[in-house]
Amino acid sequence: MARDRQDVQSRMMEPQTQPPADVMERLELAERLKLEGKHGDALAILEDLLVEDPENVAALEEVADNELSLEHFERAEAAAREGIALDKESYTAHYILGFLSSHKEQWEIALAHLKKANALKSNNPEILRCLGWVLLRSGARPQGIVTLERALNLEEDNPLTLCDLGVAYMELRQLKKARGLFERSLAVDPGQERARDCLRAIERLERAMVELGT
Repeated sequence: MARDRQDVQSRMMEPQTQPPADVMERLELAERLKLEGKHGDALAILEDLLVEDPENVAALEEVADNELSLEHFERAEAAAREGIALDKESYTAHYILGFLSSHKEQWEIALAHLKKANALKSNNPEILRCLGWVLLRSGARPQGIVTLERALNLEEDNPLTLCDLGVAYMELRQLKKARGLFERSLAVDPGQERARDCLRAIERLERAMVELGT
């Protein structure tokens, strides 16, 4: 989850305390490395910071985010839980635990974490996308679609959001709208196999509807 300099710094702030400049610089470097996909290099910096200060919540959040990107789910969960133990208002940790719970199809647990993350950090497209998907899978389809539309308004070229929203409309048999979303997803990311699979599913549905005369 990308965060700007002010956001990273705010996670390091205690009342009346400014984090040391070198700590801030290393956190920012780790963030840049993460965005470049150099997760191992980012983790090396973050682990050094945690050796120096095991209660550095910002570093724990970044460890969890990097481990999630590497699909080291148990490590991501452990870091996120440690972050929440130190700071119950860590929206990043709540988001990661919500995402991981959704990966396990633990929808109620995922929903609780993602609602908390959204309350702490509103209008974040990543949080809204994940929340929208969990709402859909929890049976709250109208609310899920509205939430995914909000995520898409904030980040209109996100292929994952386009695909999630396409699935929602495909399930409603609004196939023209779903097709447009999947095609947009592929235009942004031609390697998006999920969108290709969904387009093939739409073609099968359309053929079946023609055969049934519907």
